[in-house]
Amino acid sequence: MSTLSTHPSGTNYLNHTRGIMSWIFTLDHKRIGMMYLFSVLLSFFAGGMLAVLIRLQLWTPEASLFTQDQYNQIFTLHGAIMVFLVIIPSIPAALGNFVLPIMLGAKDVAFPRLNLFSYHLWVFGALVFLLALFTGGLDTGWTFYTPYSTDTDSAMGGVIPALTAVFILGFSSIFTGMNFIVTIHRLRPPGMTWFRMPLFLWAIYATAIIQVLATPVLGITLMLLAVERAFGIGIFDPALGGDPVLYQHFFWFYSHPAVYIMILPAMGIISELISVHSHKHIFGYKFIAFSSIAIAIFGFLVWGHHMFTSGQSALMNVIFSAITFSVSIPSAIKVFNWLATMYKGSISLNTPMLYALSFIFIFSIGGLTGLHLGTLATDIHLHDTYFVVAHFHYVMMGSALLAMIGGMHHWWPKMTGKMYNEFWGRIGCGLVFLGFNLTFFPQFMLGSQGMPRRYAQYDDYLPETVQLFEFYHQLSTIGSLVMAVGFFLTAGYLLHSIFFGKRAPANPWGGRSLEWQCASPPPHDNFAETPTVGDCYDFSVLEWNEQEQGYTWREDVPRPGEERTA
Repeated sequence: MSTLSTHPSGTNYLNHTRGIMSWIFTLDHKRIGMMYLFSVLLSFFAGGMLAVLIRLQLWTPEASLFTQDQYNQIFTLHGAIMVFLVIIPSIPAALGNFVLPIMLGAKDVAFPRLNLFSYHLWVFGALVFLLALFTGGLDTGWTFYTPYSTDTDSAMGGVIPALTAVFILGFSSIFTGMNFIVTIHRLRPPGMTWFRMPLFLWAIYATAIIQVLATPVLGITLMLLAVERAFGIGIFDPALGGDPVLYQHFFWFYSHPAVYIMILPAMGIISELISVHSHKHIFGYKFIAFSSIAIAIFGFLVWGHHMFTSGQSALMNVIFSAITFSVSIPSAIKVFNWLATMYKGSISLNTPMLYALSFIFIFSIGGLTGLHLGTLATDIHLHDTYFVVAHFHYVMMGSALLAMIGGMHHWWPKMTGKMYNEFWGRIGCGLVFLGFNLTFFPQFMLGSQGMPRRYAQYDDYLPETVQLFEFYHQLSTIGSLVMAVGFFLTAGYLLHSIFFGKRAPANPWGGRSLEWQCASPPPHDNFAETPTVGDCYDFSVLEWNEQEQGYTWREDVPRPGEERTA
C-alpha cells in the first residue's frame, strides 16, 4: 500500500471548488456519484410514499381512499419510479461511480464527460417522466403491457411521455455501462490483474455487460410502442394486425436481465461487506467472480418464465423452467461462499454487517420462493397473485435496496468524511428488517390463498376469505409503516452525521482495497501517485490504531513493492 493520498492544502473533492454550478457541470466521478445518490434517494422517497398509500388503501376490503382508476395510477407510478429511477441506477450509477475509480487507483472514469452526460440524461428522463402526471396520468402498470398501453381509453395520456422517459433513461444506463467496461479494462493499476480486482468490480463489470447488451432491446420496444400509439401502426395491437404477446417477449428479454442489473451490484457489495467486517479473506474468490459472469449470461436465457400462462408452447415452457432452475446455481455459490467467509471470522456486528446479514436472509427467501414460480405446476396457481409481489420485493427491494443501503453505510465515512451513530444505525437496520418482513411475508400467504395483485379492493369474495385477506393485508400495512419509520430514522442520523458526526479516519473498518488507502473524504485527484496493489482481501497486514481511531498498516509487515525494493 502506498501512503495516504492527501492534498497539501487539505482540500478534498467536496471543497475543491465551490458553488452549485461547480457541481452541476463537474467532471469529478465522486461528485457525480453523490448527485446520483441524492437523486436516487429523492426518487426512493417518492416511490416509497406511493407504496405506503397502496398499503393504506388495502387496510379494508372496500376501496376507502382512492377510486380504482386512482389506485391503478398509484401502483403504476410506484413500480415505474422504483424500477427505472431507483433500483436500476442506485448501485452502479451512485455507489459505483463514487467507488469504482478509487478501487482501481485511478483519478476518474475513462470518459468523464460521458459520465456527466449520463447523469444529465437521467435527470432529463426523470423530468420527462413527470410529464405523465400532467398529461392525463398513467395506469398501465410499470411493464407498460399491451393492450393497456395501446388502448387510448384505459391508458390515458401519459403513456408516450412515460415511454419517452424510459427510453432516455435507457441511454443513461448504456453510457454508464460502457464507461465502466472501458474503465475496468484500461485503467487498472500495475499489479491489478483480473483476479486481484475487488469482487465489487467483478459485479459492476458483469452488470455493465447486461446494461450495454440488453437495454437497447427495451429502448427499441418502447419506441415501437410509442410509434404505434401515436400513429396507429399495427405492431402489438391485434385490432391493427399486431401481437400483444410479442411485446411481452421483447419486454422480458430486457427486463429479466434487468433483474440482474439490480441484484448483481448488490451481490458485489455484500462480498465486500462480508469479507471486510468479518476481517477474513473472502472464501472462493474465483467462484464468486465467475458466478457473476454466469448470472449475467443465464439472465439472457430465462425471460420466458414470465410467460408460462401466455400461451407459448409447452416445450418452451419446460425449457425456460429448466434454465430458470440453473440460475440458482451461481447464486447459491455466492451465498455458500459468504457463509464460509464468515466461518471463524472476527465478525463486527456493526451497521454495514447487519445489512449484509439481512441481505443473506432476505435474498435466500426471495430465491427459494422463486422456485415455486419457476415450477410449471405451481406457477399456474401463483401467477399474478400476491405471491409474485412478495417474491419480487424480496429479491428486488429487500435484497437490492438493502444491499445498497448497507453499501452506503460502508462507504459513508469515505464519501462524507464523517462517522454516523452506530447505535441508531443498528436500530434503523432492525426496524427496516422487521418492517420489511412484516410487510411482504404475509403476502406469500395472500398469494397462496388466491389474492390477485393489482386489485384496489377485495370485498367480493366469500366472507371468510375476505376476513383472511383483510388480516394479512393489515399485517402488511403495519409492516410498511414500521419500515417507513426505519428509513426516516436512517435518513435522520445520516444527515445528522454530516453536520455533527465525528471525523472519519481513512480506514475505519479495516478494508484492504484501494479506496481505503486515500483520505476520507478523498482528494479531488484521489491519489497523488498510482498506488501499489496487493491482495485486497488480506487483512492480516492491518492493525487497529488507537491514535488514528482507524486501521493502519502494521509496521512489521513490508508493503507491496517494498519487498522488491529491499
